[in-house]
Amino acid sequence: MEEIYIKARAKVNLNLEILGKREDNYHNLESVFQKVNLYDEIYIKKTPTDDFKLNINVKELNTKENIIYKAYVKLKEKYKAISGIEVTVNKKIPMQAGMAGGSTDCAAFIIAMNKLFDLKLTKKEIESLGKSLGADVVPCFYNKAVKAEGIGEIITNIDTHFKYYMVIIKPEIACNTKEMFQKLDTEEGIQQLHTSENIIKALENKDIHLLANNLYNVFEEVIQEKEIIQDIKKELIKNGALQALMTGSGSCVYGIFEDKQSAKDAYIALKDNYQTYICTSYNVKKGEMF
Repeated sequence: MEEIYIKARAKVNLNLEILGKREDNYHNLESVFQKVNLYDEIYIKKTPTDDFKLNINVKELNTKENIIYKAYVKLKEKYKAISGIEVTVNKKIPMQAGMAGGSTDCAAFIIAMNKLFDLKLTKKEIESLGKSLGADVVPCFYNKAVKAEGIGEIITNIDTHFKYYMVIIKPEIACNTKEMFQKLDTEEGIQQLHTSENIIKALENKDIHLLANNLYNVFEEVIQEKEIIQDIKKELIKNGALQALMTGSGSCVYGIFEDKQSAKDAYIALKDNYQTYICTSYNVKKGEMF
């Protein structure tokens, strides 16, 4: 195999609860991650050189701070079979949006490199590498709904193939994850709802109403632009969403819809005023990972 193509799928958080700060300055969380069929495209090609070349359609991401480059360096240090490569990334997932664009690119890249160079990495080795690169990387290895705990590295599989429809809006604001956690650390008296159990039940039983009624994200309590987020949620609900939620530490907001037509109608109504996406949940049918 000389080249490989892989889709790096975005995620939304169906719930997100931060359970406290750890001694290592990370935070313990509890969240149900849901992959969706919005994705970046990654092409990797072996080259006769020993160099790494990155082509990406977002100029500011073409640096050695890119998480894909960091993953390449770690892999190359450990596995001498790895030669030079040329990586082309077609980014479609919005940035600073709470949809794990960087983390899912990293996860997909590691999976693709494992196949391209026949590294025969175990699941444990893949997850260990992902954890060393970022807190959201481990759940992004799973192309399905999973419950994530700890700093995201403790994964519980969810037995679901539930396909449901969403409309996602990216506001003009951007959210810095580090700053959002800092705000949460200084806020007192936030009572979290602990909705994971009901969300898992909803996914397993394909119950869209139970799912919609249990969406929750603690970061909505501390986001500075709370009014903007609330206005978008109201717009989605006014246009047929059963419920709406900000994903991750922001700033994307998604609405969940009862059926394809109502999602389509909302997308058509909103797309001229907002950066808008229509998509479905994604739960791979074979295996756990990519």
